[in-house]
Amino acid sequence: MSPTIAMRMFGADFLKIRKKRGTLIWALVLALLPVVVFFVVGAIQHSSAPSEHGPAGGTSHFETCVQLLGGLFFGPLVAILIGVEAGTGDLSAGVFRDLVVSGRSRVALFASRVPAALALCWAVIVSAFVLALIGTYAFASNLSTPSTSLILNSLGFVLLTTGVLCVVAVGFSSLVGSKPGSIIALIAWQLVAGPLIASISSLGGARRGVLDQALEHFSPLAPDKGRHGPTLLTMSGATAVIVVVLWLVAFLALGAWRTRTMDA
Repeated sequence: MSPTIAMRMFGADFLKIRKKRGTLIWALVLALLPVVVFFVVGAIQHSSAPSEHGPAGGTSHFETCVQLLGGLFFGPLVAILIGVEAGTGDLSAGVFRDLVVSGRSRVALFASRVPAALALCWAVIVSAFVLALIGTYAFASNLSTPSTSLILNSLGFVLLTTGVLCVVAVGFSSLVGSKPGSIIALIAWQLVAGPLIASISSLGGARRGVLDQALEHFSPLAPDKGRHGPTLLTMSGATAVIVVVLWLVAFLALGAWRTRTMDA
């Protein structure tokens, strides 16, 4: 497949996801609204009782926003929604058969979904990150602001976590073929099953295979600020990289296999 055709397929998939207004609106709401509410509430509290509530900006509040977008709930939810939409969009719209009949490679059809989903996911997440930076400096008052290295490391962490989850969501939803089922299963894993498994000490080192635990290793925040769930396991950088790569390879392979063997 030539680069020109690959770019056309990427552009078509990106357009299909972007035109899903429900998914895009909810992704923007989940990414932007928590940041807006966080700073607005903080600013109101500070203006009404400055002796009890400090300024709404500064480094500490920036780190909380990084948690929201990368380590906790809202950023991963955005990644899951967009990834699942990319993985199941053709089936849901009833156009998968038409794409197959056109003679395009099924694996290429699957492969083009991944960068398209990543592009839209990261566009939404970067918008929320920029909004968090604006609030951090606008409401900082006399508080210290984050250093350039912390900002860049935090941006990299947020893009890594959401990007990995988005790719996993594309592969998983392509395997399952059901949009509601994929969303429910991935959210249940992200919010319940993953943290629960990581907290079961009898599982020992096997708990390091939980994706969230590996991703948290790359957080630029202190462990007590960047933690997702009740347990944070220690692991080497090499182990964390291996776990992340294995998750990506496994779900990309499963998604590609299912797309290749699915009845049109």
